[in-house]
Amino acid sequence: MSGSIIKLNSAIISAGSVVGKKEREGPLGTYFDLHDEDDRFGQKTWERAEAEMQRLAANIALSKCDMNEKSIDAIFAGDLINQCTSSAYGLLEYEVPFFGLYGACSTAIEGLMLSSVMTSFGVYKRCLSATSSHNCSAERQFRTPLEYGAQRAPTAQWTVTGAGAFVTESADSENACGKARITEAMPGISVEKGIRDAGNMGAAMAPAALNTLLRYFDESGKSPSDFDLIATGDLGYEGISILLELLGAEGIDASGVLNDCGMMIFNRETQDTHSGGSGCGCSAVVLASYLLPRLERGEIKNMLILGTGALMSPDSIKQGLGIPGIAHLLHIKGSEVR
Repeated sequence: MSGSIIKLNSAIISAGSVVGKKEREGPLGTYFDLHDEDDRFGQKTWERAEAEMQRLAANIALSKCDMNEKSIDAIFAGDLINQCTSSAYGLLEYEVPFFGLYGACSTAIEGLMLSSVMTSFGVYKRCLSATSSHNCSAERQFRTPLEYGAQRAPTAQWTVTGAGAFVTESADSENACGKARITEAMPGISVEKGIRDAGNMGAAMAPAALNTLLRYFDESGKSPSDFDLIATGDLGYEGISILLELLGAEGIDASGVLNDCGMMIFNRETQDTHSGGSGCGCSAVVLASYLLPRLERGEIKNMLILGTGALMSPDSIKQGLGIPGIAHLLHIKGSEVR
């Protein structure tokens, strides 16, 4: 298999997370920076609420490192809504070069990857990456409006109402002291294995996660045992089960180290989320609020995180096309690991 590891030297100096009511009630609820009890964030529509979430997350991330938009050289942002409108409208007040991204649920990691490339190689001094998803806006676009009351399949995932934002700069900067560092990246390759069920995105994304992990292990010479955590975002329970089986067929045991952001954010037994969480905001808020602090405290020293996305559209679903999956990988080290 061809390899494409990119060596990086970037630090995540700050992060912000904003979530809705259901996310606040989940196992990670106390870690998030901000939440809203009715998921509207003072707005009249779900789409405007999502845009507002992204604006708030970006402002929180900047405020944590005592910066404002003038400190940022470029923004990398995207979401699930057509033409990335939540990002475009949410970050409209920022007079900063804007790169709109669509990687579905992989967008948080895709944005961080591009920001890290730019700051590692000196193209930009400091970048902001952001993403969001909203359960109500995503359901309206990809499936059916919530008012329709459609029954969800057991394999279906619950789109997270949440937004995450990250500020990155060179790991050699003064601001990087004590912060988690992004040391490697492996961009994903689109993989389509004939899954056409929009209610089973985990099955569509698992083969892409396998592809990226196999390429990374092959080129780096590493194995799951070299890491404290391999987190996906977000395969859910169904996708993780498939990925473990696929890895096992390759002679790789990741059962003790593999976890998923969509499994972490909700309580499957009490919150009726079926196969777990999904959406651009899922891995973004879990990384920003829960995993990054653990890296900075040294509780996690070596971590791989794979942003996994189902690259479908409303029209591709209607036309019965297979769902391509993507999985972008970042190697993140804790502040004490050099």
